[in-house]
Amino acid sequence: MKKAAVLFGISILSLLCGCGIFEEPCAKKDFFAMDTYMTMTAYGENAEGALDKACSEITRLEGLFSVTDTSSDIGRINSSRGQPVEISADTAQLISRSIDFSELTDRALDITVYPLVREWGFTTGNYAVPTDKRINELLDATGYFNISISDNKVTLPESYQLDLGSVAKGYAGEQAAEILKNEGVSSAILSLGGNVQTIGEKPDSTPWRVAVTDPFSPSDMICTLSVRDKAVVTSGNYQRYFVSEDGKKYCHIIDPKTGYPVDNGLAAVTVTGDSGTYCDGLSTALFVMGEEKAIEFWKEHRDFEMLIMTEDGRIIITESLYENAEFTDNTLSQKAEVIK
Repeated sequence: MKKAAVLFGISILSLLCGCGIFEEPCAKKDFFAMDTYMTMTAYGENAEGALDKACSEITRLEGLFSVTDTSSDIGRINSSRGQPVEISADTAQLISRSIDFSELTDRALDITVYPLVREWGFTTGNYAVPTDKRINELLDATGYFNISISDNKVTLPESYQLDLGSVAKGYAGEQAAEILKNEGVSSAILSLGGNVQTIGEKPDSTPWRVAVTDPFSPSDMICTLSVRDKAVVTSGNYQRYFVSEDGKKYCHIIDPKTGYPVDNGLAAVTVTGDSGTYCDGLSTALFVMGEEKAIEFWKEHRDFEMLIMTEDGRIIITESLYENAEFTDNTLSQKAEVIK
């Protein structure tokens, strides 16, 4: 019998914050959306009302992006049988940005791999290792370059299907943060599963501290990152996976070029940057790339920071992020490989 292991939690990144230590009015909202528990904390006179609007926005976006809801934009696209589908401006924008990510990352991210994700059982829980023949058949029905999008209308080849799961929470966090800012909130932190979006800094003018989970012991952390006005997103092989009959572990992140779950020596990748959508897509893409290509990508672009955990316990971190990280163990700090 195949055994499956799925790790649950409010977030794979722990938030070190609280309402009781600041004089400024604070509001907090916990809710479930996009298949994960979310926590949002904001400060200011209108914080509670602003959080209600932000929560409603995330719920609205979930209704557009859900791959399991047949009435969502994505659900209608996936059942369109090659016919054009009119979609919302948000969905059109996110699909267009995803295509750009695919181009930028040499297809390390591709939103057309949903049939493969489903075949491996990661959406149904019916975990199984497909045959090479079946994987090749499904690979023939993937490729972001075959998505046709014009204004708010998208057309896919008949056998194609989309899944925005690699970017949806990042986009939702961005949009929720914009609503909070428009409502006058200048200090907030949003935890959307493995995605964290911060607004400004804490009311006491210190940075937010976001904890990075230890992929080998998910109830613990390896360090905290000090950030202001940044998104922090982690992708890893410890969140959703199953173990086959022969004892091999398969994670939920599929390499778009091979059709197989990623198995390249990485355990987790954390990305920080200005855009939640960008960080969300990059955390997946860098995980797919592997250590060497991820470092090359950072050196070429340098518009984000990253921390990589390898399967053999090594920590690779960009210099700026290292300077803003506080490790739980001084030995980890000394052993970290800092890239410049």
